[in-house]
Amino acid sequence: MTVIDFSAFIGRLATASGETILPFFRTSLSIDDKSKTKDFDPVTEADRAAEAVMRRLIKANFPQHGIVGEEFGNEGEDADYVWVLDPIDGTKSFIGGFPIWGTLIALLHKGAPVFGMMHQPFIGERFSGDNGSANYKGPSGERRLQVRRCASLSEATTYTTSPLLMNERDRAIFGRIEQGARLSRYGGDCYSYCMLAAGHVDLVVETELKPYDIAALIPIVTGAGGVVTTWEGKPAQGGGRIIAAGDARVHEEALKLLNQ
Repeated sequence: MTVIDFSAFIGRLATASGETILPFFRTSLSIDDKSKTKDFDPVTEADRAAEAVMRRLIKANFPQHGIVGEEFGNEGEDADYVWVLDPIDGTKSFIGGFPIWGTLIALLHKGAPVFGMMHQPFIGERFSGDNGSANYKGPSGERRLQVRRCASLSEATTYTTSPLLMNERDRAIFGRIEQGARLSRYGGDCYSYCMLAAGHVDLVVETELKPYDIAALIPIVTGAGGVVTTWEGKPAQGGGRIIAAGDARVHEEALKLLNQ
């Protein structure tokens, strides 16, 4: 498969999932709770339908590839090439009618993310990356993505989806980041990482992420010149406690605070 063919196929996945999701957005759709604890973990018809569409396309075009998805589990996850799908990252924003959600599509080769895309069909934005470069396509046209320089945490704008998603210990640790940062904001889910890649945010700190929450975002952030690791400084594609920074100096400073 050529690069052009691959790009066209990724585009088909994004288009098909977006066309499936949009009829559900800002409607009175039914919502199920996947959580087995007191924490609300919503899933909708749109999540399931979009993942099903992408799975069908992948199986028809790459039957030898594995698939890891949020809604329908794992198939062939030991294959050399594995697709990692999150049909709607930011379902809580989705059910609230806010457009800060996106479809995450990642391709792993021998366990490492080699391509990622975040597609927001309502706004019409696509962020993509292959670790070497990252690109934006949307209403304002097309451009390369590039993180911005930031010398220290004291100059940084940092995001997390919500401290309430962290356990009590991690929330207290994250407090060190908030105290040191110039500005701390909440919300965003996958959009925070894309805004970091675009040079508008300096640091994203999260916990309890699953592989499908982060795998697609790693090639975008690193392709734009940023850094993504766990809080321990390890590869991030397995999920867990994640830190992403646009500038390596901020990443290093934040890691020290997280591991004091």
